[in-house]
Formats: sequence, C-alpha cells, structure tokens
Amino acid sequence: MVSLRSPSAIPVVGVLVDGRTYVHLLYLLIAIPLGAVYSSLFSFGFAFGIAFSVVLVGLVILLATLVAARLAAGVERWLANRLLGTDLTRYDDLADDPPGALAGVRKYVEAASTWRAVGFISLKFFVTVFAIIPLFALANGLSLLSAPIRYPYVATFGESNGEPITWAIGTLPESLLAVSVGFVGVLVALHVTNLVAYASRQMAIALLGEPAAAEGGATGDDPETTEEGATGDEPTASSPSSGFAPADADESESEFVPADAVEPESDGDSDRDEIGS
Repeated sequence: MVSLRSPSAIPVVGVLVDGRTYVHLLYLLIAIPLGAVYSSLFSFGFAFGIAFSVVLVGLVILLATLVAARLAAGVERWLANRLLGTDLTRYDDLADDPPGALAGVRKYVEAASTWRAVGFISLKFFVTVFAIIPLFALANGLSLLSAPIRYPYVATFGESNGEPITWAIGTLPESLLAVSVGFVGVLVALHVTNLVAYASRQMAIALLGEPAAAEGGATGDDPETTEEGATGDEPTASSPSSGFAPADADESESEFVPADAVEPESDGDSDRDEIGS
C-alpha cells in the first residue's frame, strides 16, 4: 500500500499549506499591539515606581505593576495554549492567604512566578520587533504576486534616507519577474513567522507555567501495577487454597491397580463358596 505524503511535509514550500503557519501568523498579529501596550504600560510603571519609591505612592505603583504583570502573563499563557500548541497551567507558588495586608503584598513579591512574568513581558518587546519583519515581507510579497493583473504600476517598499524605495513594473516580463520575487518573499516571511513563533513558544514554556501533563503524571497510578494488584489475589486453578481441585488432579489420583495385587478373600468366604457349590 502506497502512503501519500502530506503536502505540509514537503521541504521549503510545505509551509504554504501548513495550517499551523497561519495560526502562528495570527499570534504575531496579536503580539504587535499587545507588545506596544506592554512596553508603554510597564515602562511607565517601573520608571515612575522607582522614581517615587522614596514615598508611599511609588511603592503602590510598583506593586500595581507587578500585579499587572501577573495578569498579562495569564493572558499570554492563554494565547500560547490556543495558538502555539502548549498545555500550560499557572504556577502554584503563592503562599496561602496570610493575615495582614503587608503579608498579602509579600506573597506576591516573593513568588518566583511574579518575576518570571516580568521577564516574559520584558522579552515580549523583542518578539514584537521581530514579528514586524515577516509581516512586512508578507505584505510586499503578496503585492508583487498580483503584478500581472495590476501592471503598469509602481511597487513601494518603504523609505531610505527620506527617499521612497520603489519598483516600476510596466511590462509583462517585469510583472512575471515580480511574481517570482513575491513568491520567494512570501516563503521567507512564512518561515520567519514559524521561527518567531517557535521562540515565543519556548519562552512561554520556560516562564509562563508548568506543563499540565507533568502534573497528571505525578499523581497518576501505573496501569500495569494496578492491573497486577487487582488480579494478583484472585484464586487460580493451581492454587491449593482455591477450594476445588482441577479435573487433571482427579484423574491422576485414580491409578490402575493390577489383578495380582488384590488381596485374596478370607477363609470364611471360601468355605461358604464350597458349601454353596
């Protein structure tokens, strides 16, 4: 039987038909606005919190920033589970609710998960920067792919030193060349998308939570051990305490006895036989 190879497994171009690629692309599209929000919010929180830490308001701002980092980490963990293929649960390292407001603040500051969240939010800025690259390449590549139905037109690729970078496409050969360049650009953009998504996934695994499978395996029973324990105490046919003997044992007990081994009858029985005769 001949097994057909999945199109997504084809080297280089299989990325075009792999559904995970477009899920990763969605993750990067969401990461850009979230990264902008994180950058502005947490930069303000830590900067003003440290600047005014000599007074009470600075400490309040710092605490609010740490709590916001934990909330943002929860959102990022949910996105990673939905779009990056992870299965993470939040860290269970917060102490039980201690009495007193100061002790309640202390449990958040001492929890390692709080600082892991801060680390992830800080690295998210670099994810946002690298996410712009494949999205920019993809947008320009798709524009070039439509050149045969749009020419003559001028493709614009941004600016350099205040001057726009353009490509005037006015003939059919130029439009076909633009299609080739656009196709390569789309392939490169999708591969970079998967690369950035992979880096984000590794960051999430390291900083956002524990794998759910690890928690289940720690408390689960071994099915083989359970099965042996359930059947080990059952009586078997060869067990002497089972309360019955097997049929083979009955047959082995009834042995053949030869005729000459039978004891002769008593004298009284012989006399009665003679009188009767």
